[in-house]
Amino acid sequence: MLIEATDAHFAALIAGRAPDGLTLAEGGVEASEVLAMLRGLSAEVGESFEPNAWLIVEDGEVVGLCSLVRLPYVGGAVMIGYGVAASRRRRGIAGRAVADLLDWARGDYRVSEVSAETSIHNAPSQRVLEANGFARSGEREDEDDGPLFCWRASV
Repeated sequence: MLIEATDAHFAALIAGRAPDGLTLAEGGVEASEVLAMLRGLSAEVGESFEPNAWLIVEDGEVVGLCSLVRLPYVGGAVMIGYGVAASRRRRGIAGRAVADLLDWARGDYRVSEVSAETSIHNAPSQRVLEANGFARSGEREDEDDGPLFCWRASV
């Protein structure tokens, strides 16, 4: 299940606490520096597009996050990113979260296409996208992340 993430949710996660009476996956969902970066990204994107970030919740436990990672493009294209707590990987959680995110996108008149990028070495994330109907649309080199596969799905 996806729950729209607020600034207060990010603040709680950065402090190592679960928001809104939920529990938190063992080890947390991500390092505090990454959570702070995602909080800032959500605030930036939120100036022109909401919702833009979601908690991934399973059985009352925050197990990950997904979000728009760039301001929406002209023409209704959005780019997503997602991550699952290390202690909760390999359970199908990312696949279910991406499916839920695509359901949201199909119901939002502003969105016509969803894109994502994965490391060329991240086969599990590639399988998540393929299972959700994404097709590879290219490759690019990122200064920080190295070689990436680019993915697209029409909604």
